[in-house]
Amino acid sequence: MIPYTRNKNCPCVRCRAHGMMGAAVLITLGVLFLLENYGVIRFDQSFPVLLLVIGCVLLISRTGSTEGHIPPGWVQPPPMQPPQPWTTTGSAPQPPTTEQNNSQVKP
Repeated sequence: MIPYTRNKNCPCVRCRAHGMMGAAVLITLGVLFLLENYGVIRFDQSFPVLLLVIGCVLLISRTGSTEGHIPPGWVQPPPMQPPQPWTTTGSAPQPPTTEQNNSQVKP
């Protein structure tokens, strides 16, 4: 089994969840300060929500699926070229017969 190494260009859940930490913390802080400004709940009573959000993002980033993971340093091979139209028929050109060669060559 290959050890997991995070790759910023990988589409798997585990790699994408690592990049969500900053966004999740900023959004949570914004919502908590908004609730404090409207007088719904004080920040000192609601900051455990921030810890729960951090814990959830860490849980997802450590246990998320690695299906489709691309290890760092891996280079994707170039796409295969479509076959040329003359090779799709499956028949190779026939060599010229001796009769054709004799008629073309004149002494």
